[in-house]
Amino acid sequence: MAKRIEIESLSCFYGNFKAVEDVTLSVEPKSVTAFIGPSGCGKSTVLRALNRMHEVTPGAHVTGRVLLDQDDIYGPGVDPVQVRRTIGMVFQRPNPFPTMSVLDNVVAGLRLNGMKTKSTLAEEAERALRGAGLWDEVKDRLHRPGAGLSGGQQQRVCIARAIAVQPQVLLMDEPCSALDPISTLAIEDLIAQLRDQYTIVIVTHNMQQASRVSERTGFFNISGVGQPGKLIEMDSTHKIFSNPTEKRTEDYVTGRFG
Repeated sequence: MAKRIEIESLSCFYGNFKAVEDVTLSVEPKSVTAFIGPSGCGKSTVLRALNRMHEVTPGAHVTGRVLLDQDDIYGPGVDPVQVRRTIGMVFQRPNPFPTMSVLDNVVAGLRLNGMKTKSTLAEEAERALRGAGLWDEVKDRLHRPGAGLSGGQQQRVCIARAIAVQPQVLLMDEPCSALDPISTLAIEDLIAQLRDQYTIVIVTHNMQQASRVSERTGFFNISGVGQPGKLIEMDSTHKIFSNPTEKRTEDYVTGRFG
């Protein structure tokens, strides 16, 4: 199967500090890939490098290549804004724009892209909210503040906002870490539905979540304080959790450290 994303010898820096070293991996289309590992091992940094969010931090930069359908997203002349439209991101904590209504939150990206017709925006908002599994819960509250929804609903508004611009890839950085178990289950159910349309990469501290939602899992780790994070092992999720090749992976998934 052709790879949707290919990472080749990726290292990520914050100024002179190397946070991640020499990561090479691939992601298949219309699949869910999970990144796991202890805090500080670089998994979120790698995720942010996949749509050039990493370089938003002053002094941050990368070496190596990230290919989307064989095109290097860090190549000369590539517009990072266009990259972020193609590769959307959902962050750790729900972040709806607090002064905007539910509807305005969902179509914010579409407006930035030049879409202005109210009827078209309303249609696209409904499409995205249905895609995020939220339409029936908010269809009568579209003009109320998005920040007035529950945490789980706010996160699904953010997912709707991400998919409204019709990205090809969806990145999720610990999307359930601030949510209660019921909201977490709703997000996991949504991920299972979205995998039919999108290539999804998720960072999670919850190993049970990784085992539930993903087909492939990458384990990241560091060798010591101040050392760069490295990809230790990547394989099918079943193998990572049942019969990993590396002892460090086995120690982590069995709870011996981390």
